[in-house]
Amino acid sequence: MKNNYLIKISFLLFALGLNQSYASNKNIINKSITIIPNDTLKSAQKQIIKTSVYIDPPVIKATGDQIYCPQSTIKIIEDITITNDPLETGTEAIYIQISSGYSQGFDKLELSNPTSHSNITTSWDAVAGKLTLSNPTGADVLYSDFVAAIKDVVFTNSSATASGVKTFSITMGKANYLPSTQHYYEYVPNIGITWTAARDLAAVRTYYGLQGYLATVLSADEAKLIGEQASGTGWIGGSDAETEGVWKWVTGPEAGTIFWNGNQSGSTPNYAFWNSGEPNNLGDENYAHITQPGVGIKGSWNDLSNTGSLTSGDPYQPKGYVVEYGGMPGESPLEIATSTKITIPVVTTVTPSPVCDSGSFILNATANTGTISWYDAETGGNLLGTGTTYTTPTINTTTTYYVDAGCESNRKSVIATVNTTPSVPIAEQETYSNCGPGYLTIKATSNIGIINWYTTATGGTTVLTGESFTTPPITANTTYYAEASNNGCINPTRTPVNIVIYTPPAVTDETLPLCQFQTITLDAGISGMSYLWSNGAMTQTININEGGKYTVDVTSPAPESCTSTKTIIVEEHKVPQIERVDVEGTRAIIYPVKAEDYFEYSVDGVNFQDSTVFYNVPGGLQTAYAREKSGCGQVTKQFVVLVFPPFFTPNNDTFNDVWEVTGMENYPQAVVTIFDRYGKFVAQLNRSKMSWDGTLNQVALPASDYWYALKVDDSMPVLRGHFTLKR
Repeated sequence: MKNNYLIKISFLLFALGLNQSYASNKNIINKSITIIPNDTLKSAQKQIIKTSVYIDPPVIKATGDQIYCPQSTIKIIEDITITNDPLETGTEAIYIQISSGYSQGFDKLELSNPTSHSNITTSWDAVAGKLTLSNPTGADVLYSDFVAAIKDVVFTNSSATASGVKTFSITMGKANYLPSTQHYYEYVPNIGITWTAARDLAAVRTYYGLQGYLATVLSADEAKLIGEQASGTGWIGGSDAETEGVWKWVTGPEAGTIFWNGNQSGSTPNYAFWNSGEPNNLGDENYAHITQPGVGIKGSWNDLSNTGSLTSGDPYQPKGYVVEYGGMPGESPLEIATSTKITIPVVTTVTPSPVCDSGSFILNATANTGTISWYDAETGGNLLGTGTTYTTPTINTTTTYYVDAGCESNRKSVIATVNTTPSVPIAEQETYSNCGPGYLTIKATSNIGIINWYTTATGGTTVLTGESFTTPPITANTTYYAEASNNGCINPTRTPVNIVIYTPPAVTDETLPLCQFQTITLDAGISGMSYLWSNGAMTQTININEGGKYTVDVTSPAPESCTSTKTIIVEEHKVPQIERVDVEGTRAIIYPVKAEDYFEYSVDGVNFQDSTVFYNVPGGLQTAYAREKSGCGQVTKQFVVLVFPPFFTPNNDTFNDVWEVTGMENYPQAVVTIFDRYGKFVAQLNRSKMSWDGTLNQVALPASDYWYALKVDDSMPVLRGHFTLKR
């Protein structure tokens, strides 16, 4: 059913030949002046009103569901009509807005040939995405002229990557029209207005007979139109004043609908578009507000108190409110607006699986609109087929096909990949060998692709990929297999690469002594091999006469040809020399001219030791021995051990009856002088008298301690001591 709207007309209608009967058929209410506040009807603003009648509002209808190619120009409609009441043949302006899918900075509407429409001027609002058609003088323009002009309005997008759907709303009024809701939206500036005042003022506004209400937002299209494309920020009809944290739409036909639960970390059961960190309920903020541009996410919402900020110019000072018209109970949608759309075709392709050597492909693609067409070139080319699938002929090389859904500039490539099966791998060597356990690097190549290595002739798991393969430690004969693969095309014939482990010659290092001034024979220790000594000799044995480090490389015969290196340390041992032997009582110390670890010593010629110190050496003439342990030579030196008895008992029992110095006989010039405790000379011993019987002038001396002084010769010091005479 059409809505009627009230218009005031002049008595001049009778001058146009309209009689009372016609006026009666149009349902004349009265002839007095009637003013309806806050209605946007153009005719309601006339000041020459004489009577009031109901007339039919205009009906605008357009068709146009077109495909658009980026960076091209297209008319926004295919056809348009405006059906009007004969009493009103024109209006002040027509508004055309990109009401959904608008891309600011890229999208643009304009009149393509303005010279053909001299009575119409255009104004483009890049923020709102709205083109206004009007008379430059402000006078009405015939609907027929508007129809002609709208047919020449074109859309362009300057981006090569544009995508999506663009909806164009064409409306008689200034309010923004959204085709998806069939509602109208009007931003009303009002600095510092409270939320409650905005709610009340919105409720008394009308638009072509539709009742206004503070806007409710149920979709992203609505949020974008009233947030990003509106002329300012302002209040919308959401509040959690009733229950903290439960946000509802409290105005219009959606009153009572919950759209958010909780604070900034809450969730929506429907649709919400809060700014980052909102709603934060700072200072009893219970009312929804579209955030000022430049603060966070463009067109998003924040919560404010009823007054908002009271500071002039503050981003959170309310600047106005958004009124929505349409959808109230009992209202039918107006037909003062219409819409068309364009869709930028986007093709989604699926890359087919490659084939080996040759084959046919089934190519697949989908599109958001239009007819899918397949070509053999990126531009122009031959049409190969249409539809979501295309079956190629059998091909043996990789071929690129192209597909679009009506826009050549949006063609997508689809590559049908044909991979070549590689040839059988060629091993750098059929057999690798190693002397003993170790790592080996084996190699194989093919004409194309990669090499995979296996431990089995068929099946198994890849152990490494690459032309060069360094094995783990190999301790026994092993075979690896090289397989050639090119992007999934595999040559089934694997090439074996053998690894043979040889045992190298078993050699034992040695340390050998070399006697001074002698020659020694060094032996590699294994016969039947090849030899290379560090001195250049190539025989199994060599003779050397000086110490040092000697090495010999022992190499087994081919095919093993394994080499082991034997090291022989030759230690040259000198023949020992004794410098002297010191005697302290019964302790003797042998002093060699130069001590060596390989010398050993003895004082009896039987028992040898590493130490040069000997204890409890018998008195008399003794022999000191020094020899090289491995038999390189020996040297001796005689020494005398003098033993002074600590006591004697001259009682004629044949035991200790005299006091004599053992070993003194070895020193012919030795003299021992004996004194009593008071220093009185009592006896003297020499070569002719070797003992003392305890008498002086044949008189027995008393038991007591006596002292002695031994002078061996002028080269040795005098030895002194004491002993006891016991009776």
